Amino acid sequence: MAVQSLSIAQVTPHRRATRNRVNEFVHRVSEELERRGHEVLTVAAGDPVKRLLGANSLDIVHVHEPFAPSVSSAALRHSHSLNVATFHRPQERVLSTQVARPLVEIFFGRLDARTVTSPATARLLEGYFPASYELFEPGGPERDWAEVAAELESLYRRLLARRHDPAGDPEARRRIAERPLIEVDLHMHTDHSPDCATPVEVLLETARDRGLGAIAITDHNEVSGALEGRRIAAQTGDIKVIVAEEVKTAEQGEVIGLFVEEKIPRGMTMAETIAEIRRQGGLVYVPHPFDRFHSVPDYEHLIEIVAEIDVLEVFNPRVALTAFNEEAERFARKYRIVPGAGSDSHVAQGLGSVRVRIHDFDGPREFLEAMRDADITRKHKNLVYVQTLKLLQTTGRPKALKRSVLDAKPVRGGRPRGRRSASKS
Repeated sequence: MAVQSLSIAQVTPHRRATRNRVNEFVHRVSEELERRGHEVLTVAAGDPVKRLLGANSLDIVHVHEPFAPSVSSAALRHSHSLNVATFHRPQERVLSTQVARPLVEIFFGRLDARTVTSPATARLLEGYFPASYELFEPGGPERDWAEVAAELESLYRRLLARRHDPAGDPEARRRIAERPLIEVDLHMHTDHSPDCATPVEVLLETARDRGLGAIAITDHNEVSGALEGRRIAAQTGDIKVIVAEEVKTAEQGEVIGLFVEEKIPRGMTMAETIAEIRRQGGLVYVPHPFDRFHSVPDYEHLIEIVAEIDVLEVFNPRVALTAFNEEAERFARKYRIVPGAGSDSHVAQGLGSVRVRIHDFDGPREFLEAMRDADITRKHKNLVYVQTLKLLQTTGRPKALKRSVLDAKPVRGGRPRGRRSASKS
């Protein structure tokens, strides 16, 4: 069977005519990769990097010396592909390691693999930007450039193997294709969460009023609210309740188990928590994955579990900075992970501020296939207003009293958006 060729961009921060070790590395490796049957796009200083990356469907963007400001750092900013970096010179860059270090760390956070051309460079970088650096020594008298290219190709293929298969389950997708469309909200809380005061009944009535066909109740480290919501909803039969739990892991952030039945204890490792979600037949949903103001896994931990992620939350209206949602969307796209979204509502006023329109489903398998063809619509809420309501309802009240919010009523007036067309996210 023929080996699939790859589309690769090699990005140097120097002009093409400049003679130095970096440009030699890029030139020699590009030649060898093309000889191996791959398509290579070379980008250098002075080139329109955004247009070039946008006009080509690339498997890998390989940046060299991606320190800002440079065409290599610009490539990281605009890339929606898997990103590899090679660091060459073992010398400190004061601007990047001290003055602009927080900004540089954000861009380095988009790297899916980091490589160096010498052990000295690895030691220097590990001191400023701790991570794993793989050694790829350049060609020379004792090492052929074809060997370097072969090792890089192996690295590229290892990264590409992490991407999810977008085909999913075609049989299940065909089965649900003729069913009606419903709108769902996949992330919300009730007064069974310690930081929320919305009674289950109020949440359900508000969801009905706003035209939602299904909701996932995702209380913090608890499933009792979701179980209660499902029991109440079953009596009317007009809304589906997905029993879920947002679980705090020991050191790697939060993860949501969708379609679970039993409470998952907090404080386990991410791997143990995911194993428990799987044991219950649930789906792994990673919420607000890049929001530095939430408890989130760092990038390397996220890559470690990428094969286990069923749905990645690409939009959360409670995320303070738009860039955090954009990073999540970028990550889901390059790893071909099913994107999801939820209001993360802690007050009824926030419910339905983001909606996912999908075909009706029965169980986790059909739900996941429905999500592959989802439309996500966003209705921005005033974050300060919603957060203030949350604080007014929860701050200073003993936990036992939070379950009885004075004059708790469903929030009306939210026009059901199922009657409006949804734009593809």
